[in-house]
Order: sequence, then C-alpha cells, then structure tokens
Amino acid sequence: MQGSNQPLTVDLSGLRVAISAGAGGIGRVMADSFVARGARVFVSDIDAEALADCPHPKMRADMGEVADCEEFVDVAASTLGGLDVLVNNAGIAGPTARVEDVTPEALEATLRIDLAAMFHCARRAVPHLRQAGGGSIVNLSSAAGRFGFPLRSPYAAAKWGVVGFTKSLSIELGPDRIRVNAILPGLVAGDRIRRVIEAKAQAQGVAFKEKEAELLRDVSLRCYVTQQDITNMALYLCSPFGATVSGQALSVDGDQQRLG
Repeated sequence: MQGSNQPLTVDLSGLRVAISAGAGGIGRVMADSFVARGARVFVSDIDAEALADCPHPKMRADMGEVADCEEFVDVAASTLGGLDVLVNNAGIAGPTARVEDVTPEALEATLRIDLAAMFHCARRAVPHLRQAGGGSIVNLSSAAGRFGFPLRSPYAAAKWGVVGFTKSLSIELGPDRIRVNAILPGLVAGDRIRRVIEAKAQAQGVAFKEKEAELLRDVSLRCYVTQQDITNMALYLCSPFGATVSGQALSVDGDQQRLG
C-alpha cells in the first residue's frame, strides 16, 4: 500500500519557481505539477541524463559547490524575470555505517549538500523574493529530521539542521512576507528508499523484506508515501491556501513513529 498519486488542484498561474534537483525524482514531479497549475519553473540538477529528459528551463549544477548554488538562483531569477518560490530539494543519502566507520569526507559531503546548499541557495534567493513583495521557501527535510536514525547519523544531523534553519529563517524573513517551511517525507516509494533499505539490511545482516516490514510497522498507515504526496504539500504551501503557514516542519509520512 502507498499514498496518493492524485495531484492537488490549485491555480498557481504566474508563480515563478526555482527547484534544485528538479530534473528527476520528487523534484521532477514538483516541476511538472507546478507547471500544470500555471507556474513557470527553472530547475537545476547534477544528473545529465535526467536533465536531457527534462522539458523545463534548466541548468546543470552541483549543489555541493557554493558557486553552483549561487549561479542556479541567479540564472533562475533572470530566466523567469524574478522569483516567487525556492524549493530546496537537492540532497544525498549519505553513508550507512556506525559512527566510528563514517569518514570525515562522507560526513562533510552529506552536511554540505543536505544542509549548507540550502543556506547558500536561500541566501541568494532572499533579495529576489523580497523584491517580489514576498514569497515562499520550501526546504526538504525528512522523517530523519525528527527521529534518531541509527547508522545514518550524518543524514539525520543534516535533516535536523534543516528544521532549525527553516524555523530561524521564518522568523527572520516574516516581516518581508517570505514564508519558510520544511517538508519531512517519510518512506517515499521508489528506488532511493529501496537502496536505503538494502544498505541497512546488509549492515544489520537481515533480509530486505524483513527490514522493509520492520520499517513499515512503524508507520501507522502501514504505507509508503508517494512523490506526489510530497509535491501536494509543496503546492499547498506555495499557494494562497498556505498564505499564513510559516516556520513549520510538516510531516508527510503516514504517521511514522520511529526510524529503525
């Protein structure tokens, strides 16, 4: 069982949206869904194959590089004639290992892409959002941003950091009518969660199906969520319906109780 693939119906005509890692996965579903509701989007991605298949205005960018983060936002604003929404979607899974086996390089890479990149993109986007008279920043955190996540400490540290960054920025930017929220996906159906479960199963010496069943038992609805479920929350937050929602860490996870 998994969540809904039914997109939220809302009019977003004229909205100018920049989405990092927007050529594939959740980012691509977001880009397609925003456009289908009248918005204009600009995406970045590091995946050349995904970019080649993406019909939206785009550029290749490595969110682990500060210059690429800055260029992405600047080119998006130039291409779209301004900016109303920034979706910080880029991220990596990071290592699956006991803390003593995590290398400094793996830790640094996870924090750089999963947390610091959001800071650099937001820092560059705020003047554009302020010039537009306000707007919305949506940061992708994770259920790992509110639970402990054994064997995934770098990822959890980054995603908890995203929640703190989101709340702090919402207070700072509230007077500018810039809303800042975080979405905390749970177990999102697809290749990425399959790889995560495979890695954890291998690290713990159990079968994939056993580890998968264990994780789903901790979800009240006993289901995966879909990329469209996550997208629907982003659409809501960036629409007039979310006009007074800011500073929130919003879980879309089927009521997940823990991460094992």
